[in-house]
Amino acid sequence: MKKILAANRSEIAVRVFRSATELNLRTVAVYAEEDRFGVHRFKADEAYLVGKGKGPVAAYLDIEGVVSIAKEKGVDLIHPGYGFLSENAPFARACSKAGLTFVGPRPELLEQMGDKVAARQAAEQAGVPTLPATPDPVVKPAEALKWAKKIGFPLIIKAAFGGGGRGMRVVREEKDLISSLEEARNEADQAFGNPAVFLERYIGRAKHLEVQILGDKHGNVVHLHERDCSVQRRYQKVVEVAPSIGLADETVSELCGAAVRLAKGIGYDNAGTVEFLLDMDSGEWFFIEMNPRIQVEHTVTEQITGIDIVRAQILIAQGLSLHGEEVAIPRQDQIPRNGCAVQCRVTTEDPEKDFAPDYGKILNYRSAAGFGVRLDGAMGETGAIITPFYDSLLVKITASGPNLPLALDRMHRALREMRIRGVKTNIPFLENVITQDKFVKGKATTSMIDVTPALFRFKPRRDRASKLLSYLGDVVVNGNPQVKGRARSDSPLPLIEPEYDHKSAIPQGTKDLLLEMGPGKFSEWVRAQKSLLITDTTLRDAHQSLFAARMRTYDMLKVADCIARRTSGLFSLEMWGGATFDTCMRFLGECPYERLRTLREKIPNILFQMLLRGSNAVGYANYPDNLVKEFVIHASEAGMDIFRIFDSLNYLPNLKVAMETVNEQTKSLCEAAICFTGDFTDKAEEKYLLSYYVDMAKELEKMGAHLLAIKDMAGLCHPVAAYKLVKTLRNEVGIPIHFHTHDSSGIASASVLKASEAGVDVVDLAVSSMSGCTSQPNLNSVAHALRNSSRATKLDLDCLNELSIYWEAVRQYYAPFDSSPPFGSAEVYQHQMPGGQYTNLREQAAALGLGKRWPDVVKTYREVNRLLGNIVKVTPSSKSVGDLAIFLITKGVKPDDLVNLPEETGFPESVIDLLSGNLGQPLGGWPNKVRKTILGKRKPIRGRPGASVPKIDLKKEGAAIARKLGRKVNDDDLFSHIMYPKVHEDFVAFRSKFSDVSVLPTTAFFHGLEPGEEISVEIEEGKTLFVKLLHVGEPDEKGIRVLTFELNGKARQTLVPDKSVKGDTKAREKADPANAMHLGAPIPAMISSISTSVGKSVSKGDKIAVLEAMKMQTTLYAQVDGVVDAILVNVGDSVESKDLVARFR
Repeated sequence: MKKILAANRSEIAVRVFRSATELNLRTVAVYAEEDRFGVHRFKADEAYLVGKGKGPVAAYLDIEGVVSIAKEKGVDLIHPGYGFLSENAPFARACSKAGLTFVGPRPELLEQMGDKVAARQAAEQAGVPTLPATPDPVVKPAEALKWAKKIGFPLIIKAAFGGGGRGMRVVREEKDLISSLEEARNEADQAFGNPAVFLERYIGRAKHLEVQILGDKHGNVVHLHERDCSVQRRYQKVVEVAPSIGLADETVSELCGAAVRLAKGIGYDNAGTVEFLLDMDSGEWFFIEMNPRIQVEHTVTEQITGIDIVRAQILIAQGLSLHGEEVAIPRQDQIPRNGCAVQCRVTTEDPEKDFAPDYGKILNYRSAAGFGVRLDGAMGETGAIITPFYDSLLVKITASGPNLPLALDRMHRALREMRIRGVKTNIPFLENVITQDKFVKGKATTSMIDVTPALFRFKPRRDRASKLLSYLGDVVVNGNPQVKGRARSDSPLPLIEPEYDHKSAIPQGTKDLLLEMGPGKFSEWVRAQKSLLITDTTLRDAHQSLFAARMRTYDMLKVADCIARRTSGLFSLEMWGGATFDTCMRFLGECPYERLRTLREKIPNILFQMLLRGSNAVGYANYPDNLVKEFVIHASEAGMDIFRIFDSLNYLPNLKVAMETVNEQTKSLCEAAICFTGDFTDKAEEKYLLSYYVDMAKELEKMGAHLLAIKDMAGLCHPVAAYKLVKTLRNEVGIPIHFHTHDSSGIASASVLKASEAGVDVVDLAVSSMSGCTSQPNLNSVAHALRNSSRATKLDLDCLNELSIYWEAVRQYYAPFDSSPPFGSAEVYQHQMPGGQYTNLREQAAALGLGKRWPDVVKTYREVNRLLGNIVKVTPSSKSVGDLAIFLITKGVKPDDLVNLPEETGFPESVIDLLSGNLGQPLGGWPNKVRKTILGKRKPIRGRPGASVPKIDLKKEGAAIARKLGRKVNDDDLFSHIMYPKVHEDFVAFRSKFSDVSVLPTTAFFHGLEPGEEISVEIEEGKTLFVKLLHVGEPDEKGIRVLTFELNGKARQTLVPDKSVKGDTKAREKADPANAMHLGAPIPAMISSISTSVGKSVSKGDKIAVLEAMKMQTTLYAQVDGVVDAILVNVGDSVESKDLVARFR
């Protein structure tokens, strides 16, 4: 059996092996040491190391080494592929001298046509038009400048002995000639072992067309039609089409005829390509070069002709005739031209970063396939290592069909079908190209990519599976910071989701009633009807109060359909706003607006209710009026129905803007709240009397409230007070009363029942397993108690109990955050701490190492409140009290000694904000000594804070945020970022890195997976991932662990830095983009050369270093005048993008 050796690598070597195997030849591969994992090595029957120690590229240029291996291993034929030695005449001669058959044209033809200058001369002799160019290769700069002036600018520099875009530079101005000449020569030398270049006229609006030629040793020459290769980047073809699109038949005939004429004129005897430029403005066409080898894009020609060009090459090299029985090429007029074929080159380049080469490990590779799709693969497979040493090609996709539209449809389908993870690819760019109007209509030119910015507008790739695995891997290795040090729940209770009829229609509810009646009539209906209406707080205040607002959307969505169908009699669901807005982003990696919209979609029939902090919206600062106004409008549009608007100090002017906006610019309900504190039934109470609440209620009714809320955030409104307050307010105002309390005392259910007896219209309750203590009273028990009374809630008790069983099991997952006391206590009447504040402050104290001093924290909280004048305490005022208490304890200062602290004391910002008047004014004002001590020389605000805050230009702010985040922003981003800049910025980075983690099961989100554990993750309707953790590797020298997962039944690896391990390899310093004295690497690459040294003076534009990646060279120039302070790399070093290469002073 004869042997054939492919003196090449990767895709083209494999292509040669496939045709050779069909010809019953034994295949032999050679490989460089750095390429030992290359796919071609495994595809060959035999494989041998070549060019040991010579480097990744030079190894494949080692003529002596390749020929020696071929002789030693009994090889008969050598196929050079394309690139490397494919156009090297000395190599062809060395093969002939060694008795090896070179699969390609004769050495003299390689010399003649490989030399672009000689090729031009041959074309001219054959009567083929050529472009003005240098008659011989140029070396000296002076000679180049002389010829450049004759040819004229713009011109193009080309490698004289190679192609593929290497050694090519367009020069538009004389000043750029010398530097471009040097770069082109260096690149040509690196790629082809010969630095010779020539200069040629450059046509700006040109089509690049080529004709495939086959000749034999018997004088026969045919063409296999033309290809359109106009879509190019960096002079490398990106997309090729056969036959050409929209070209006149006359032009096609002229081009093909000229190619055959030239080939016959030189006696061409193998496969080759004659390339032309067509001037789109003049219609003229010119010969540019002949490539005496197989081309990358030969596949499109094979598809429309049915001819295996590589097979033909091998047979022709052995002396067989084109038209003989073995080669079987038809006569020229019988060569098929069937349909259309398109080739796309999928590369590991990032089009969003100027096609910077990317390299690393392919973590997942899912290939396209199917009718009309051909794949010629290179390194495309899971686990393959992409190195910076070679061409960035992963796979060539060739799609064919009876016409261009169908071929493009198949190509688009194939590109969408590809899934490549671990390295960046140009697939998004290719999708844009093949759907671009100019391309589809055949009007693409060689400059299309440069002049079509739309090609670089990419639809973001979500890559959700990889990102979720990265998140899970990070949690497995480094833990979730929210639960670090807290054990994973054993979950002894099974998770039982309540049943419901999936096919049943969703019943009408209060949301439908509001839409039908409008806010005013709806308010009258609430006041007139007799049942006690219930707001279920389970989805917000209950979990905010019990476990620090950590409940995830995942657990809410599990029962959303049931809630919509079986609890449609609820008045509302409190499910948004308050502390949950920022905790969504801060702790859970969720967007609060996505939570609102997702739940709204599932529960369209029940009113949604939110907590709005008046002029603070859902933040902790005082915002401009226009921001509060636009926030309310946006929230209403996103699905919010009831705005419970309050002020943390009961400073009513702070409610004005929000209330007016709800009433005048939305169709939602305005529920104004009075924050309850003190005990007006106590004769000793001097500040918060019953008349205080009555006066505020009347004022809020005048301000346009549809409902009035009694917001008893600490659970201080005991049964006697509740009855008297509700009874009095019902007599004094004509709008519905909505009672909100917490069960911190343990008797809040009695308060609710007494309020019901007094005629309250709506009460806030929580499902039983989520009720009690710092949460709301027990919904299930209250509903049961009233079931046979005139105020029966008419709710499905069985459903409520099933929901309770569900939430009880879910609550296990949040045990690490559940810091609510296990029982009610009368202590709350003394410290007056709101339920949510209690759990949050306890979390804060524990984080600061004050967990064992919790009684001291509570005591200090109470004393601080007294010190401040016994204020209303609800977020954010309660937060300020808590912050001051923690501050004083950590400083070891007693509250009464605060006024003795010096002016320079750094009080918490929230406390300064409070005393400055940024949250409004408390009843009776602030104690002067305390305010003076805390504010120092700062002047307090007088009157409504919002009146003194400048209006914010939301359009400009949005643009600034977009620049900061580096992407387009919507109104969700705008409001989230303005209120929580750092939190939102971190959230955006988290989402970009890990995708939407809200789809993960809660235990996996907080604790990751155990080896052998499997979860299902529904990333969208109808798309489910099955994920199992198989193995956690040991950290390597850099502290990186390899985690092996099983994703949908296939192994997938994720690399995770172990933060507890310090790697041995020191990370390179990064360049500061804002510092002109820093010169950073623009792409991951290898340092090819360094042109300066420390202490040397440089001028702006001086060459500093040359980087090489994927055989493409990039020159780094000084950006400023200065002196080289440090060179932080050496020749041969590998650098990552943004690594600091040089520093100047």
